[in-house]
Amino acid sequence: MKDAKRVPKILNKSLWNKITLNLISLLVILLLWHFIVLLVKFTKGSLFPSPRDTFERLFHLLKGNNLYNHTIFAHFIKSLWRWGTGYLLSVMIGGFTGLMLGFFPLMHQVLMPVIYILQLIPGLAWIPIALLIFGIGNISTIFMIFIIGFTPIVINTAGGIRNIPPIYVKAAKMMGASNLFIFFKVLLPGALLSIINGLRIGLANAWRVLIAAEMIVGAGVGLGYVIIQARWSLDFEAAFVSIVIIAIIGLIIEKGVFNLLEKNIGQKLGMGASA
Repeated sequence: MKDAKRVPKILNKSLWNKITLNLISLLVILLLWHFIVLLVKFTKGSLFPSPRDTFERLFHLLKGNNLYNHTIFAHFIKSLWRWGTGYLLSVMIGGFTGLMLGFFPLMHQVLMPVIYILQLIPGLAWIPIALLIFGIGNISTIFMIFIIGFTPIVINTAGGIRNIPPIYVKAAKMMGASNLFIFFKVLLPGALLSIINGLRIGLANAWRVLIAAEMIVGAGVGLGYVIIQARWSLDFEAAFVSIVIIAIIGLIIEKGVFNLLEKNIGQKLGMGASA
């Protein structure tokens, strides 16, 4: 009974420790931000949006006021839709490609060098290609998100499959397991953590290139569009509002989705302590 009572206390303590550390991290960011504001003011004599100015502008926009002919909600939803569409395509196509490359050695030898070459191409370098093929608009943006998220998903998925100890496959075959059973019950579960890591990297890459794509090949709405318009109009507070929203969404997805997913899978695989 005493051990049962200690468990909730330990969990509560661990939770409060995480909250405290996150609050300290946030405080460090705000202090560093404020220090940069003062540094720019005294060295260059120019104004730099402070945390207070930025969040006041954010709250003002959250009331429904327009920002470049659209509400901040419209900009956010449009960016989220573009990112979601491109990233979902990269997950489906990249995940399937990675599984095939990991399962079939000959396919891996032939196609993996192509994947590595694609990975070496920076996100911004895809802009002229997207413009030439699709023109200005949503399709170009979605294409860039897809191609940037595609390569890390393929590489990590294929690597996860190929890194599973061969003894597991041999043991399954000795017990009469079919290739289909081995794929879904041995290879896929064993590669899940690597696959999740690829999804995480692909997500981060896709989120970053979304903003760059919207700044150049967007269609007049989106968080990236806000940033580039703020540059021309010198409305730097609006740009910082977009940056804050981008950071918050990325943090929510990372901490609220991938960390929990990785932890749950790690516990199911008997890695709860290390995951």
